[in-house]
Amino acid sequence: MKITAFFVGTLHDNGFNSRALAGAERTRALPGAQIEIVSGVPFDLADMLEALNFAAAHSDGVVFIGGQGNQITPQIASLYPDRRFAIVQGEVTAANLASYDVLQEQSAFLAGCLAARMTKTGTVAHLSGHRVTPGLKGRAAFVAGVRHLAPQMPVLTGFCGTQDDSTVTENWALAQAAAGTDVLFTMLNAARDGAVAACRASGIRQIGNATDWCAVDPAVFVGSAVAQIDLGVERAIADMLAGRTPGAVVPLGLAQGAVSLTLAPDVPAAVAEEMAQIATRIAEGTLPVPTRYTGPEFTL
Repeated sequence: MKITAFFVGTLHDNGFNSRALAGAERTRALPGAQIEIVSGVPFDLADMLEALNFAAAHSDGVVFIGGQGNQITPQIASLYPDRRFAIVQGEVTAANLASYDVLQEQSAFLAGCLAARMTKTGTVAHLSGHRVTPGLKGRAAFVAGVRHLAPQMPVLTGFCGTQDDSTVTENWALAQAAAGTDVLFTMLNAARDGAVAACRASGIRQIGNATDWCAVDPAVFVGSAVAQIDLGVERAIADMLAGRTPGAVVPLGLAQGAVSLTLAPDVPAAVAEEMAQIATRIAEGTLPVPTRYTGPEFTL
């Protein structure tokens, strides 16, 4: 079965796409799998529609990586009823369309709790690029996590419009640091480099996402809201090969071992224990994670 893994933006981004790619590459070992990679598609509606239509016409199935797929994949799936489609970070389903949702918002909530405990200035921040559903959920959850432990703490939250342009993200992160933040949560792809440069220049700490950034640079990263997007990709492709199309969105979160919060070595043990207790409550379902935010936004 020829299955296309479809990526928007930079493929090797040291973040979301890189992690998803690892999952797609692992599925090459599954019986009957012929995996093709389409990447570098611009974040533009017309470009995404054209590229997805081409991929569908030349594949038995297509797995769209990212929340951008929620808007356009149903249109293309309806044109090819004999093909199978899936969205990783999806929220829509159809007879030939499945969605798998790695619950980034759960680890983002934990990131907010960590930021509230680790800040010294009393102001924390969030920075992301595109206003897609997973990013909006992650922002809402981060703010909720901060407010869970510090109800009155200021949170400077913004979407800079790019996941891959480090010049833009460096300027935004520097501005947030100048406004008083000393802990910055980022949901970025290749543009994370700009935020890292800003953190170094301004002496603030960052909480990453998608992969374990504490293992990469613990001097900058005080934590990382890990989201194993690769597990969503593997599940989507395995189901496609087996002829399964789940009729409801398949969640993959703390309870399934798909998300977590990693910590830098200098995080106090008491804080680490508190984060573990909060994670347990989320996994058990006794602590709901909000996914909507209607508050103020930070702009340059």
